[in-house]
Amino acid sequence: MDPEASRLESRLTVLPPTFTTAQSRLASLSSRDLAGLISDGKIHELSRGVYRQATAPESAHLDLLAVCIRAPNAVVCGESALALHELIDDIPAAVHIAVPRGRHRPSISYPPVVVAQYSSDTFRLGIEHFQAAPGEPVPVYSAARSVVDAMRHRARIGETLALSALGRYLRRSDHGKLNELQHIAGKLGALSLIRPVVEAVLA
Repeated sequence: MDPEASRLESRLTVLPPTFTTAQSRLASLSSRDLAGLISDGKIHELSRGVYRQATAPESAHLDLLAVCIRAPNAVVCGESALALHELIDDIPAAVHIAVPRGRHRPSISYPPVVVAQYSSDTFRLGIEHFQAAPGEPVPVYSAARSVVDAMRHRARIGETLALSALGRYLRRSDHGKLNELQHIAGKLGALSLIRPVVEAVLA
């Protein structure tokens, strides 16, 4: 290995599997170095200013990882969260994220992104973490929160999809999960939407 390639690879070792341009600068990698590493297949650009090392573990969720790194205050929501929880069969064409209302709205051209703005009072309700890649978690709304949000926004995402997600959640839930669903629905002012469907499915 020539000295230049050795230098670049040694600097890569101090970086995480997925890293940003800012992190690469701290490792003394210039824009030219990054371009060379991409050309040599040592790293891949996931989104503007977000890179992943070629030796990193494979993942089917690199779009989620890239978006959440570019928008660190966002939470995976909507159809993306429903898909992660296996509550819908569809594969979303874009990454759906939420940010608190009144905060900066991320502008990301790739991967495709749909941004929702939720009330700052309830924004953190139901946040969990999903391992988009080994050791690389991203924030995502829980299955219960995702279902309640789907029902709240069923005019946008489609009533059939929202009801299907709720029905699937109910059929595989125990008493504790049902309590969580109703707790979150109450917090979000959606209990009157959820309760009739719960009663009908469980009748």
